[in-house]
Amino acid sequence: MNALEKRSVAALASVYAMRMLGLFMVMPVFMLLGDDLRGATPALLGFAIGAYGLSQALLQIPFGLLSDRVGRKKMIYLGLILFAAGSLLAAATDSIYVVIAGRILQGAGAIASVLMALLSDLTREEERTKAMATVGISIGLSFSVSLVLGPLLGAAWGLQGIFYATAVLAVIALVIVNRVVPTPHQHKISADTHPAKDMLGRVLMDGRLVRLDFGIFALHLVLTALFLVFPSVLEERLGLAASSHWWFYLTVMVTSFFAMVPFIVIGEKKRKMKPVLCGAIALLTLATAGLAGLGVSLVMAWGVLFFFFMAFNLLEASLPSLISKEAPAASKGTAMGVYSTSQFLGAFLGGALGGVLLETAGVEGVVWMMVAVLAAWLLVALTMPAPGYTTSFVVQLQQAVSQTYDDIDERLRRLPGVQDVVIVEDAATAYLKVDRQKFDEGLLAELAFVRQGNGY
Repeated sequence: MNALEKRSVAALASVYAMRMLGLFMVMPVFMLLGDDLRGATPALLGFAIGAYGLSQALLQIPFGLLSDRVGRKKMIYLGLILFAAGSLLAAATDSIYVVIAGRILQGAGAIASVLMALLSDLTREEERTKAMATVGISIGLSFSVSLVLGPLLGAAWGLQGIFYATAVLAVIALVIVNRVVPTPHQHKISADTHPAKDMLGRVLMDGRLVRLDFGIFALHLVLTALFLVFPSVLEERLGLAASSHWWFYLTVMVTSFFAMVPFIVIGEKKRKMKPVLCGAIALLTLATAGLAGLGVSLVMAWGVLFFFFMAFNLLEASLPSLISKEAPAASKGTAMGVYSTSQFLGAFLGGALGGVLLETAGVEGVVWMMVAVLAAWLLVALTMPAPGYTTSFVVQLQQAVSQTYDDIDERLRRLPGVQDVVIVEDAATAYLKVDRQKFDEGLLAELAFVRQGNGY
């Protein structure tokens, strides 16, 4: 990356991380501290935890498409202002209903797709995978940090303090966007980072992608539901004070992260992704079932949460990679948009449905709902064909060539290892899906119409 790209990626990754940190910090403490809110019931507390997911799911793709018309930075400013306003609204009240409104307003700042589109504007095609990976790492780190920072801030400042801290993070993010992130001269509509209406039907009809979308829906439904029950179990059944929850989560997250790494390597390098995926779902299901008997010891609770997050981290890291591999050529941005919408819908239903079950059927009711959803996902994953091991390859075409685009398409498809080709004529770009074991990049150099090729 050049200096401008490094600056852009670092700034956008930090904005993404601060926003996600603000959304997640409240989760490990909300059920403990939210009891003091006026009108609070388990059902309403659950709805409040997941409420941000509803507005995120509804507005994420529209925000991305609107940014083409009014500008990326303007939509990011709007999203961060909404996020800050929602945080302040939730902080300034003692009513559960106003907190719910605040969480919905937080989620209405759905700038994830706009940030990715701006990332596309500010990076070259050949550096985009590194840029997207950096943003992905920042999201993972923000989630892990939130589980530690949330209980610490909650013990020091209470629920209101967490929401005020979230508003401060939003303001810092606004300053970073204004002062650090460059303003692009033009929008580059990249099929890798931007949703497209004409690709939506193809993505929604792809059975492999739909299975993966259901997977991320189930994963985040279960994650949100977990925090409806686990913090209370730690405090009320096992006697661990809320101010000490941070070290419990810290040790679990660090050890579970390192435990899952070898399985990622096995899945990718040995081409065993389906067994690894199904094994992780099965482990997650068993760990979730173990939540029903957590009143025994703190050590057992630690072990159950360790296996839960070992499987969760493995799945959270694998699913976006599988979406990228399975998405049709030139449809990655649209596929990721549908995937993210499914994720936020899962978070919303995990809170809303889990809260109702907590009120009517207790902790066990929530746990067995989680187990049922994961068991359904396991069945879906078992029926899924083994995922392909293709990678994307972007070919920049000469602006003026003797061949027609139909001829270029045909010649590219004849290359060994090429499985799909989509040519975007306006951008003079060809998007290829290739099997790395069979594809020889050197053959592209022999084609007169190719200006540059970049695989990732």
